[in-house]
Amino acid sequence: MSSILLIEDNRDYAATLRSNLEREGYEVSHAATGVDGLELARRTAPDLIILDLMLPAMSGFTVLQRLRDEGREAPVLIMTALGTEEEKLRGFGLGADDYVVKPCGLLEILARVKALLRRSSSSAGAPRSEVRVADLSIDFGARIVRRGSVEITLRPKEFDLLAALVRHRGRVLSRADLLREVWGYAAGTESRTVETHLAALRERLGDDPQAPKYIVTVRRAGYRLAG
Repeated sequence: MSSILLIEDNRDYAATLRSNLEREGYEVSHAATGVDGLELARRTAPDLIILDLMLPAMSGFTVLQRLRDEGREAPVLIMTALGTEEEKLRGFGLGADDYVVKPCGLLEILARVKALLRRSSSSAGAPRSEVRVADLSIDFGARIVRRGSVEITLRPKEFDLLAALVRHRGRVLSRADLLREVWGYAAGTESRTVETHLAALRERLGDDPQAPKYIVTVRRAGYRLAG
């Protein structure tokens, strides 16, 4: 049974979501403040964290940053009313794996939770293998990317996105392809999460979209690995 930590200060909303998650077979714990949520995450090591950003005492951004700084890599689904591009980029930059803007339908939340847990589980059991892309070395088993001897720190979903492009080297992957493979979304799902993650990934790799060394945008088609 997968364990989920819900950090949400709206107690009525949290109770409803918790009830539905438990109905799906998950073990759910709840914290109503950022401070309590951080402590509970440290103590229980949940398989997934659902995190609001507007929390009393300590914001969700701070909670997320402290978790990642401590090396805690449980997937984090941000669920918040804050929906600007700047806020999304900040969340992904701090290490969020997915981002949902409230109000959001229950079925979509459950689908995203399932997809994140599935991706996390499959990544944990991935065989060790290493490939090279230009001057990058990508270790799938250790989930590490290096340029020469220097390690490039990628967030979990940034690594998954790069890994998907590597697995399909030479092929153009559409947004729908990436949403399905990296996030587990159903066909027809509309989301800008691919573009947001790609922007963050390119920045970490130092890849100029106008003169790409690693990831090429194919107009009206999708993305492919350079070379």
